[in-house]
Amino acid sequence: MPTAYDQAMRAALDEARAAAGTGDVPVGAVVVDRDGVIIGTGRNAREALADPTAHAEVMALQAAAGVRRSWRLDDCTLVVTLEPCSMCAGALVLARVSRLVYGAVDPKAGAVGSLWDLVRDRRLNHRPEVVAGVLADECGALLREFFDSHRSL
Repeated sequence: MPTAYDQAMRAALDEARAAAGTGDVPVGAVVVDRDGVIIGTGRNAREALADPTAHAEVMALQAAAGVRRSWRLDDCTLVVTLEPCSMCAGALVLARVSRLVYGAVDPKAGAVGSLWDLVRDRRLNHRPEVVAGVLADECGALLREFFDSHRSL
């Protein structure tokens, strides 16, 4: 069943495919404003940039902050193909993102319910709305294909 976030998730999937082209794990993210306009895109670039913090979410948040000329991304939605890790979950909370939408669950490093639940921690001063599982099968398949192809090398 289609959701309001399918179009943005498809844009994030395009970013994820581009990440795979550079040898990075195919994770993509976009930030959309309250009108649904994409104001930031990002893809995993750890391999491409030799930067351990170059996760898709961080790259998209940085791009959106540049467009907004502010670190505050209130009234924005971060759409990402994979459940964020602890670093990325912390970054989106600190950026005051209003909503997080993600596709596939990450049972090994997920920090939005799988291993931890940083974004809903009541001790923090900001807790975004979370929408999970958008195009999860497609997001998960992209990751499985990537890892299957790398294991066979």
